[in-house]
Amino acid sequence: MIRLNSRKTKEEQFSEKITTIQNKLYRLAYCYVKNEQEALDIVSEATYKGYIAYGRMDSMTYFDSWMSRIVINTSIDHIRRSQRVTYMEDHAQEFAAPERGASAEEKMDLYDAIDRLVPEDRAYIILKFFGNMSFREIAEVLSLSENTVKSRFYRIINKLKMDLIEGEV
Repeated sequence: MIRLNSRKTKEEQFSEKITTIQNKLYRLAYCYVKNEQEALDIVSEATYKGYIAYGRMDSMTYFDSWMSRIVINTSIDHIRRSQRVTYMEDHAQEFAAPERGASAEEKMDLYDAIDRLVPEDRAYIILKFFGNMSFREIAEVLSLSENTVKSRFYRIINKLKMDLIEGEV
């Protein structure tokens, strides 16, 4: 009987924690697939995966980072399965950090360049700019050191710059 109560407590804890971060998880998935229904499906699948694994977890200190990583992996799996190109919808701009003085055409060029990144590289950009995460938080989500995250992030930024410069020629 004690075990059943303990299980119920874990279920309630999981439900409460998911409820507090569900919008963040949705935005993260949406940044990958740029489709509302697909993002909801990804969050649902990731929540299920998290729920299954939750009972085996000893500490939930980094629950947000842990669930974000599950959403990222599920999003990447979804993209690989579908193998189709997706484009940023008009209302996706609401998730972006405010740009200063960029024209609509420049924004679309940037979104297109981000879409051309491999999903693993895209994760850094999405987490930093669309998820408003610090390098430390990104390191937790990706299970990497902060210095590795910074190094890869700046390499990806340079790749984006080169892609955008080449597109102007």
